[in-house]
Amino acid sequence: MKPNFTPGRNIAMKVPPHEYEPTITFYRDVLGLPQITEAASSSTTSVRFAFGDKVLWIDCVASLSQAELWLEIATDDLDQAATYLPAHGCTRRDEIEPLPDDLSGFWISSPCNIIHLVTTSQLD
Repeated sequence: MKPNFTPGRNIAMKVPPHEYEPTITFYRDVLGLPQITEAASSSTTSVRFAFGDKVLWIDCVASLSQAELWLEIATDDLDQAATYLPAHGCTRRDEIEPLPDDLSGFWISSPCNIIHLVTTSQLD
């Protein structure tokens, strides 16, 4: 049985340190997107922008050499999705970044190596 999937609320742009400030300047000053807040975790520094009905996270990640785009997918059945997606060419990538303790979800890589957070929750 196939679980239902919908776009999540979040888009994460993982950016290397040498591109981080120019990227923030582009979205804040050049495009004029409203900045929501700044946040930090143990492995990244992040700035969030309103991006239509989505939240665009710009994360500074020291271990990257080029930018990556990560997407969020919501599902109505996380357990079923955990079986269904790998059976259809998606690789589990839970090692890629720890999830908060209060978030139920997992990471996958699409067949073209785009990282997706699969969750039943919508992050703010």
